[in-house]
Order: sequence, then structure tokens, then C-alpha cells
Amino acid sequence: MVRDTGYGLYGSKTEKKEEAQLRAEQEEAERLERERLRQEHLKILEAKYQGKRESELAEFKPLEQKFLSAKQWKMDYREQAKWERYLSCDGTPDPTVPQEMYTFMSLWHDNQDEDVQLVKENEEVVLNLIEKLVSLLLETSPDEISEEQRDQYQEFILQLQDLLRKKYNEATQNLLKTASMYEDSETGNMHTAIKDKNSTFCIWVNLKKKARFKKHMFQEAGHGFDLPKSLALSSVAVRVLHTRYDHVSPLWVQFQGLPRQEASASQELAVYPKYTGQELGEKEKGREEPSVPAAVETSSDERKESAALLKENSKTTDDVKETEEETEKNSDISDVPSQDEEALLQEEAGGREEAPRIVDLQQLVPVGGVFHIDALRLPPQAQDVGDWSMVELLDVGLEVYPYSPGKAEDGTQEAVQITLRLPDNVIYFKVPVVARWEPAGQQWRTDGISNITYEAEEKRISFRMGAFCTVALLQDAHLNLPYQAWELHPTGVDEGLFTVTAVFATIQIQIKDNQCMLSSVVVEEEKVLSHITGKWMTPFALRETLKRAGVNIFPAEYSPEYVRVSRKVALAEVKAYDQMALLAAAFAFAHSKWNGAAGPERFVFQVSEHLTAGSAKDNDWSLYMFCGDKVQNLKLSETSEAFSEELEEESEFHSTLYHMLKDSASSIALEKVERAGFLFIDSVYQLLHATRVLAYS
Repeated sequence: MVRDTGYGLYGSKTEKKEEAQLRAEQEEAERLERERLRQEHLKILEAKYQGKRESELAEFKPLEQKFLSAKQWKMDYREQAKWERYLSCDGTPDPTVPQEMYTFMSLWHDNQDEDVQLVKENEEVVLNLIEKLVSLLLETSPDEISEEQRDQYQEFILQLQDLLRKKYNEATQNLLKTASMYEDSETGNMHTAIKDKNSTFCIWVNLKKKARFKKHMFQEAGHGFDLPKSLALSSVAVRVLHTRYDHVSPLWVQFQGLPRQEASASQELAVYPKYTGQELGEKEKGREEPSVPAAVETSSDERKESAALLKENSKTTDDVKETEEETEKNSDISDVPSQDEEALLQEEAGGREEAPRIVDLQQLVPVGGVFHIDALRLPPQAQDVGDWSMVELLDVGLEVYPYSPGKAEDGTQEAVQITLRLPDNVIYFKVPVVARWEPAGQQWRTDGISNITYEAEEKRISFRMGAFCTVALLQDAHLNLPYQAWELHPTGVDEGLFTVTAVFATIQIQIKDNQCMLSSVVVEEEKVLSHITGKWMTPFALRETLKRAGVNIFPAEYSPEYVRVSRKVALAEVKAYDQMALLAAAFAFAHSKWNGAAGPERFVFQVSEHLTAGSAKDNDWSLYMFCGDKVQNLKLSETSEAFSEELEEESEFHSTLYHMLKDSASSIALEKVERAGFLFIDSVYQLLHATRVLAYS
């Protein structure tokens, strides 16, 4: 019998190891060879790219001229609108003519006998004037408006806002003087609510002074209050004025989401005769406003300026952390927690004294307007003496009642219980943060508010305050960022559909020539905000309308501080929107999950030739990487396991997205691109630039 010594098994293992090592060496050699060939191929492509770069850019120049055509059209349109306004003679002033504005404000200021209904009629005129001034500030290119004009327009906005507030106070005073004439037969007190699309005016007057009176609800408006016991026997009136606009916050908040600059050197502006605006309502004055910059126009130089602004304000996550650390060290104000944390803080407060909290208006913004809740001193009422009706006249104007909270029956501090009906024309994606306006510090604060009860189904919110004051419901400006997905595709001649899937909502916007229309806003498979859908307006107007409705999908220059996004090169981002807009008549564009992995200097998105109605099919998309001055077609797909810059077979580098797509595009698609209207192109660019889908998805 022969014994196995094991040497045969040992030899077999050695041979296998050597074979595996040999295969590994061969594979490495093959890999190196492939890499060498790939690098040689890339060098050839790079040389070819450099050789045709100038000719491609020259060929692309006529397409870019469409942006200049759009700019010229808008300038001509503004001039024509000004001429038509002059010819209309409708009695409203031209906001660009100072003398007309001074005359309008002076005449209205001197008319002190208006009732609430007349003020509401003029309110519509004032809001239209403010809207026109805002449009001039934010849509007019810098070479069409001087700094002096810009400052003057801002001053007009502030004066109109203050004058409107003053007229509401005068009308309230006029109503209170005759309150006894409108005594309610059931309660013996006076109450009324006047409601329209711009504001809701509610007032209750304590005529009977019954000690057992506890609360009042304005049924027409859905607002109500519990009267503190210490006021039950007082000559007091309670006014709840809900304005669906915000004329309290600083101007840069009212125009939030647009670039903000530091305040320019103060200039002495001519003040029109008589009107100073220094009446009751001064508690909300003293606002110092930064300059409001013009919106980005679409000429080449101005897009570069826009890119510079984006670049200056874009931050990486590390930058954000550093900024937050510096803020904690240097800022005189407290940081504001997230909306959920803030709401939790308020709900848990339960009447105890909260730590002072100043609202960060870059993070939380008023949504649904402002609620002015005031306790007012009741003026002397008319007394019938024989055949005469006599009243004591006091030249003091509308006076705030000097209310100081006393002690409740249980020994705690007395508080004002307020119930507010949420506006129907806005959407709150989470529990809104209740804040009060502090006139002295010109800031919104969340301290002094407790026992918050939010009823989403009933669209009602209740809370307690230590005093009567102006309040607003705040929402996180960035809660719908970053985007989950987006898609842009043509639907007809100079028509397109832009879909943004945000965190809580899916927004669809139709584009046609120089107009946009909100097609739908879907939240949890339900369409909402039907009052603003189906209406054509400019891209700027649509942006403001959506923000006022609580759907903010328009990042501001400071948004990287609040949204975790990867830093992207600003100039390349603007160039991408530029070229996507020029091709939007025949090509569809969509989000790619690889965009974030591509790094700061590169943008990855999906593109598909699109000549029929409806969204592109999944297998029709190709991935492209845009670097500002170079574009390439990637072999990568959305289902790949890892990011790779490997080129698609037989593809080349190009200087523009147009030339990249031209390699594989049909003649029909290229013809559509050539014939696309400049107004449609400009509208697409404005929406892409406003949403910044390549930086926030």
C-alpha cells in the first residue's frame, strides 16, 4: 500500500495560485491597454473639440441673439404700456411720474371722511400701484432705470403702504364715532365684518359693558376673540383687520426669493406737500429698506452678472457650517429653530414665559397676509338732547386702548384668546408658526404666544397672547427644497410644460410665448389652489402668485444656508439654463439622479428629442454632462450602479448643447429650434433660472 504524502495536493494549490496571479496580471495589462487607448481617443477628441470650438460658438451666436430680441421686445412693451396708460385717462397716477404720485397721495391723505367701504375701493388702486412699482424694480433691466429712480420707487411703495394703513385707521375712527347707531338688537353691542378679495375688516364695540361678556365670533369671517375680564366694563373696541398682503415686514421679505443687496447710500427724496404719513400706525413704521435689485434679464452680459451673484452666494455644506458658527458668535439676534421645533415650542409653552425668539426672515416667511388685532379706545358717542344730537369732538385720532394684562381667576396672568380662520387662498404644508410683530425692533417674534391649537381640517388656529398685537402665520420658505424631480418638454409651437416635483407638492406650469399658466398643484394626490390655476400671466407674476399662496419653489441667494445642496459653478449653471431654453422647442429635459455626484463644475441631466405630445418614454432619454464650455454624451443611464464619465460610443465633445444634440437630432427638431419664438425661449429661461432646478435637485 502506497501512502499519499500530500505533495500532489500542494502542487495543485501552487499551480492554481500561479494561474490566478497570471490572469490578474493579464487583466491588469488589458485594463492598462484599454486605458491607454481611451486616453489616446480622448486626446484625439479633445484636439478635435478645440479645433471646432470657435466655429461652433460662431454658429451658435445667432440663436443667442434671441435673448436680445426678447429684451428689446420687453422694453418696447413697457414703453407702449406707458403710452396706453397716458391715453386711458382712468384717474390713476402713473407710478413712474413723481408729480402724479405726489398728487394722488396728497389728495387721498386730505380726504379724512371716508368710510371703510371707500377705503377698500382705493385699496385696490393702491395695491395695483404697488404691484406696478414692484414689477418696475424687479423686471426692468439696470440700464433702463437709474439708482435714483430705484430708490424713489421703493420710497413710493413704503409711502403707499403707510397711507393705506392710515386710511384704515381714519375709517375705523369714523365708524367708532357713530357706533351706537348700529347697536345690535340681540347683544346691545355693535359688530360688523366687511370682506373682499384684498382684506377682511372686523370690528366689535363694547357698548353695553356687561361684566359677564366673554367672547365674540365674527361669523362672516371666522375670526374671534375672548375678551379679557378686565376689559368687559371698559369703553373699548376690538378690531381684527386681515390684509391678504404683507405691508409690515421689510421690503426684501415682501419680495423674498430674489437677490438682495445692501442698502445704498441714503438719498433725500422730494416729499410731496402735506402728506407725511406720521399718523396713527407709526407703531409699524421706521423700516429701513435695502435696495431691491432688478430681476435678471437675459442678455449675455447680464446673465454673467447673474452668475456672479449666484456664485457669490452659493455655499457648500462646510461653508454653511462655518457661516452658522460665525453667526452664533457675531449676531445680536437668536437663531430660530425649524418650523416643527418652533411649533412644538409654542405648543408646549402652555402660558409660561417663553424665551425671547426673533424670527429669521430668511427661513420663515409670512404666508396668508397679516392679522392686525387691536384694542381701541371708544370715542365719545352722540347723545340726543331734545331735538339735537350732541357729541364731544376730540382731536386725537384713533387711539389704542392701554390694556395691561391682569390676573385671571386661577392666579395666572390674564391673556387674550384669539381664533383665526386660515385664508382659503393659501396652503400650509405644516403647522404654521404664529409670530407677533414688534414695532420697536421692527421684527417678528414668537415669544408671548402660547396654547396654540391648529385644526387643519377646519382651517382654524387658536392661541393666547399677552396683549393685542399684529400677528402672522409663518412657513418655512425652503420646506419644498430640494426638488425630488423635474421635467420640461414642448407641447406645441412655442408651448411647453414645466413640471416640478417638490417635497410636498407637484407643480405643473404651462408656457406659451411670454406667458405662463399654473396648470395644477397636487398635494397628496389632491389638486389644490384652484383659484390661481388656469390663469395666464408673466413668469414674474406667476412666481409672486405661487409664493403668496405658500408654494415657494424659488430659491433665494441665501437658500444654501438652509438647504443641503452641493455647490455648483454659477456661470456654468446660467449657461445651462440659457442653452436648455434655446432648445426647449424640440427637446425635453429632465432630472438625473447623477447630477449631485458629478461635482461642482458639471451638470448632468436627461435629454430627449420630443416632437409629440406627452412625456418622453423612459427608454428615449439620454444622459448629458454640461460643463459650461464643454458638453458630452454619457454612456451612463439612470439605472447604472455608479457614476461614470465614460462617453457614449461614437460620441464627441462639443462646445454647446445645441451642437451636441445636433449629432443625433432629426431635421424636423433642428428646424423647430431655429424657428422657436424668442418670447417662448425667454419665458423658459426665466422659469429655469427662478427655480434653479440644476442646483436644487
